Amino acid sequence: MSKVTVAGNHCPLVDSKLAPYILDKYTWLQRASHSQIAEFKSLAKSMQGDYAAIHAACSQPWSQGQVEGQVNRLKCIKRQMYGRANFDLLRLRVLHVA
Repeated sequence: MSKVTVAGNHCPLVDSKLAPYILDKYTWLQRASHSQIAEFKSLAKSMQGDYAAIHAACSQPWSQGQVEGQVNRLKCIKRQMYGRANFDLLRLRVLHVA
């Protein structure tokens, strides 16, 4: 299988979250695992190991986006206050920002 064919077939995986290529386990993953490209083989192996999580992420209407955003916000505040204050001041700043 040529590199262009596998790479071209990889684009729908990135472009569409509900791509049938992901939900149908044996289309793209099988072609990528037999590819000449080492990176695609590694990606296919990783995706096969995490297929249940990938399938749930593509088929469910909700995500962890809001939670990850709040965690990122808290980490940014902690980085700004590193070495400057104790936990009580950090808690006040987090509650003030929220």
